[in-house]
Amino acid sequence: MIMSKSPTVVVTGVSSGIGRATAEVFAKRGCQVFGTVRNVLTTKPIPGVVLIEMDVRDQESVQRAIQAVLVQTQRIDVLVNSAGVSLLGSTEETSVSEAQSVFDTNVFGILRTTQAVLPSMRAQRSGRIVNVSSVLGFLPAPYMGLYSASKHAVEGLSETLDHEVRRFGVRVVLVEPSFTKTSLDVNAPQAASQFAAYDDERDKVFQAIQRAVRDAPGPDRVADTIADAALGTWKMRRTPRGEASLLSKLRRFMPFGPVDSSLRKAFGLGA
Repeated sequence: MIMSKSPTVVVTGVSSGIGRATAEVFAKRGCQVFGTVRNVLTTKPIPGVVLIEMDVRDQESVQRAIQAVLVQTQRIDVLVNSAGVSLLGSTEETSVSEAQSVFDTNVFGILRTTQAVLPSMRAQRSGRIVNVSSVLGFLPAPYMGLYSASKHAVEGLSETLDHEVRRFGVRVVLVEPSFTKTSLDVNAPQAASQFAAYDDERDKVFQAIQRAVRDAPGPDRVADTIADAALGTWKMRRTPRGEASLLSKLRRFMPFGPVDSSLRKAFGLGA
């Protein structure tokens, strides 16, 4: 990818967590960084990062924010789609409206921002789009069905998009982190409806998730992986070193039976 000496980078969802850490890393690497947040006034400033208001769920908001960046810079070299939401609960307990809300941010949010930057990237014949997926995009977890489904959608969308835009000098990358100690995982909302039939297993899974998040590394490792994916040699998938990388190999090389058993054991479920 041919870029200017100081690449222009747009990172979505930088108010906290992976998005914020990613914006900081790009700034430290000398990039011109714009970080999107829903409310600039309530967001703590990030050194070297220009905060810009944008709601990935709102088409007009996305178009307005991207155009504002282009007016200032005339180009966008990298788009990092890191804004996301989570949801815990069994598939039966999850309402259609809750599922739609997850997809509106995690999938359609990426679609909106990608469609907003692609015309300029095609015109300049270069660009890199980094979509933050999850290990749950290739290894679904119980009681996180709609979140997993949204990340599976991100994976399919990203692979397809890369086929379509590479002839314009634009490439798409997936970054697939495992549990990370951020507010997204710590404060993950639960489905509003709860059915007694699921109480026992649901509680075991939620406790396992809380332990995993408590023991997980912070977002810095993921942020470094995202920056490498954006500025380095193209590679379709990037898994941060550690658990995410191990899970990727587990899914790729082990038969379904042992993978299924290992997952259930990890979440405290019986055979």
